[in-house]
Amino acid sequence: MPSARPLTERLRHLAPEAMAFGVIGAANTLLYMAITWALLPIGAVKASVVATVVTTTLAYIANRYWTYRHHTRTALRREYTLFFGFNLAGMVIQSGALTIGKYGFGLTEEKDAVLFMGVTLLGIVVATIFRFWAYRTFVFLKPPVDGHEAAIAELDVAAGLAELSAEAEGRLDAEIAQEIDAQRRAV
Repeated sequence: MPSARPLTERLRHLAPEAMAFGVIGAANTLLYMAITWALLPIGAVKASVVATVVTTTLAYIANRYWTYRHHTRTALRREYTLFFGFNLAGMVIQSGALTIGKYGFGLTEEKDAVLFMGVTLLGIVVATIFRFWAYRTFVFLKPPVDGHEAAIAELDVAAGLAELSAEAEGRLDAEIAQEIDAQRRAV
């Protein structure tokens, strides 16, 4: 059974990051809800898209310079593209919830505005969990430990994963060759 100490240490390191992410997320959620409410007459799905674009840009700036300020900085184009891409996925999750509410359950903007906001909140919760995981994993890389991470940070994600995979294969091939040699000597 794994020790509780490493888990508590990981949570202790994660807590400040999660708190900053939460503050930024709460502020952006309020702004998102305000924009969605104000633009509801143009349609719930369109209002959601506009609100997401505005709050995504503000969230990137806040997360880059506060939540993940100690993480390795990579090219702005790379970070913002990934950030916006994952937010686009989050927008699909959020707008998908609204779409299901509107077309699946027959909610209308005129009669069911409060229910629309409840469905919006549910979509936000699911999308927030996804975004937190995606930002930590792909957008804002962890600080370098042995220098190797900094080199990978300069590459795009696919190239970085390919490099790690090639290194792992090389180590695996060397280990298998050593085992085969050891077995031959034993025979």
